[in-house]
Amino acid sequence: MDQWKIGTKTLTWLDGGVTHMDGGAMFGVVPKPLWERKYPVNEKNQIELRTEPILVQGYEGKNILIESGIGFGKLTDKQKRNYGVTEESLIEKSLEKEGLTTADIDIILMTHMHFDHASGLTRWEDDQLVPVFENAVIYTSETEWNELKNPNVRSQNTYWKENWEPIQEQVKTFKEEVEVIKGIKMVHTGGHSDGHSLIEITIENDEKIYHIGDIMPTHAHHNPLWVLAYDDYPMTSIFQKQKWIKPDTWYFFYHDCIYRAVKWDKNGELLERVPRSPKM
Repeated sequence: MDQWKIGTKTLTWLDGGVTHMDGGAMFGVVPKPLWERKYPVNEKNQIELRTEPILVQGYEGKNILIESGIGFGKLTDKQKRNYGVTEESLIEKSLEKEGLTTADIDIILMTHMHFDHASGLTRWEDDQLVPVFENAVIYTSETEWNELKNPNVRSQNTYWKENWEPIQEQVKTFKEEVEVIKGIKMVHTGGHSDGHSLIEITIENDEKIYHIGDIMPTHAHHNPLWVLAYDDYPMTSIFQKQKWIKPDTWYFFYHDCIYRAVKWDKNGELLERVPRSPKM
């Protein structure tokens, strides 16, 4: 597992699984000769997208999780094939290495509730789906939660009741923004989904680092115009990228298979980076 210490805070990436999604869909209208220079692609035109939750520690003694992974034993063989899932979540083993269990997670921050972010929230116990993190308060935006429960013809393919029904008593929603704990804020952005949110974390001396979810799922999506075909509101994604992507600022990722975190200069060139360790 990769661990990034920044000031007195620690971010640890847990083993949450991996998908391989169509590169064309992940880069929308951007021609392949352009995006394949930025991010590796396989012979099936798929790009590797990790689904690795980030454990945040250093805030009032709380164990805070960002996203939840792809889950374990939740997907059919057809779904695994369609979504290129070659590894499922091993969250319990990852937490064990940190001296923790799933019961020790206090807060979970969900940028949105698409299946590749939310499937790790529940698990099968005998013939019943139960919460994985039974003691956690789970935050997502009110807009996201409402659409999740009443998906439209497009979103019903990614909002699955298996991922929300067992945890609904644990969920706490917000409208535009919420300070979950002193130093950690969620802000509703829309774009990728109508209820999508970003996470702003304050480190020492008011330095802020950001996880802006699937508005910028990898470092290769830095260009504001490089938005996903999966985005429900692409123009909103572009606006939010213009608003939130700033020079000399750290951004960290859930999906990126190359970097855990990066910082760009004012010209859009990589200034600093935290690489992802190759999986042994």
